[in-house]
Parts: sequence; structure tokens; C-alpha cells
Amino acid sequence: MSLLVVDNVTLRFGGVAALDGVATEIGRGEIRGIIGPNGSGKTTLLNAICGIHRPDAGEIRLDGEKLTGLKPSEIARRGLGRTFQTSQLFRGMTVLENMICGLHRRTTTGLLAAGLRLRSARAEEAETVERARAALDFVGMGAFADRPASALSFGQQRVVEIARTLIGEPKIVLLDEPAVGLSLNRVAEFDALLRRIRDEKGVTLVLVEHVIRLVMEISDRITVLNSGRKIAEGKPVEVRNNPEVIEAYLGKELRARRAAS
Repeated sequence: MSLLVVDNVTLRFGGVAALDGVATEIGRGEIRGIIGPNGSGKTTLLNAICGIHRPDAGEIRLDGEKLTGLKPSEIARRGLGRTFQTSQLFRGMTVLENMICGLHRRTTTGLLAAGLRLRSARAEEAETVERARAALDFVGMGAFADRPASALSFGQQRVVEIARTLIGEPKIVLLDEPAVGLSLNRVAEFDALLRRIRDEKGVTLVLVEHVIRLVMEISDRITVLNSGRKIAEGKPVEVRNNPEVIEAYLGKELRARRAAS
């Protein structure tokens, strides 16, 4: 059974169909790339999956459980993590403090116990810190735990945000343009990190990305959107050679590169 099912989802803003009958199934342990021109519906699809937008038609299921109509917090508790195009770190906090925020929905200590510093509260706090540091170590950011988030480079912030999703032990993580602005060397490092997350943590990844090199190299399968519709889906080599994809997206990118050179 597929882990995530998007079943003929349609979402309209006014009279415009941002998503038009989009359907796909993502397997457990898969890395799925989602590509398409600007305005094709990629981020809108992620927002529909995680509950920010409610579809006008269709259904979304995670591990067989219907997500459609649930609040984002309820969907997160069912095992879905998400990063965004812009940094969501609290710049006035340390990296470790930002990480601990990612565990707030899994803590059980009440306000009274926390305020009185009861033994149970202290034990849970220590466990939370330990898990946060372990997640930072996993992504290679352990040495930055006590630094302010504002001191991190853009690429480092993206890695910390991914680490923050991992401490919630998600089944699946949606990544919205995580490699934007990274150098070629950093993209290669990021590729290796995503593979480790899948292989060692068993987390399914859905990657919306304009860095085509990364998507083509890391994805097991790729879904292509254009004007809110799915126009192609398959293995990277199949998508790369699809005439409709070349015309709608890859061809435009190649022509833009030639014009700039």
C-alpha cells in the first residue's frame, strides 16, 4: 500500500484552478521529486497535503488515513513534516532552542509541572534536549547548537529546519525548495544528506525543487505539474525525455540558459 495518496485533488482560488484533478501515489521509503514551471501548483500541492489549503474536491490519505479536512497540527501528529521556501527559524533563539520547538507537540508536561520544575518536567526536558542534539548531530550541525540562528548561513538554516522535522519522527517530510541558493558543492552534500535521511531514518521524502540536477539525481520518481495539472510522472529518465515536459519546463529552462550565455 502506498504511504501517501493524492486522489484527484482540485483546488480553486476564485475562478482559477490551482490544482486540477491531481492524482499520485507515493510509496513508503521513496524520494519523490515534484517539478514544474513557476505557478504550476507545486507549493499549492504541498499546502493541500499538509492542511494549509483545503481541496475543493478529491481526497488525500496518509498511511490509509484521510487527511482532507484536518488541521495542519492534526496532520503533523499523524506523521507529516514540512519545510518551507523561506526560513522558519526564530532568529532570536539559539539553534538548539529552535530544535526544541519542533518537539512541542510531543511533550506531555503541563504548565504547572514545568513552572514548579517537578522531577517529571526536568526528566522530559532533559530527554527533549538530548533528542534535539542527536538530530543536529545526524545532519552535521551539532557544533552549532548553542549559536544564535541568526548567525547561520542560508544553507545551514535549511539543514537545521530539516533536522527540526526529524525529531518529531515523521513518516514523510515535504521539502519546499530546500536547495535554493546552494552552491554546486553544497547541492552534492545535500543530496547525500537526503539519501541518509531516507536510508537510515526510513523517512519518505517529497521534494519540490528548481535545482533540476538534484531532482534528477536523487528522485526515485518525478511528478511534473503545469498549470495545476499533472502532465507526466515516472522515473527521471522517462521524465527527462518526455516531449510535453521538455516543452513545458525543461525546454524553457534550456532556452533561458542559452539566452543568458
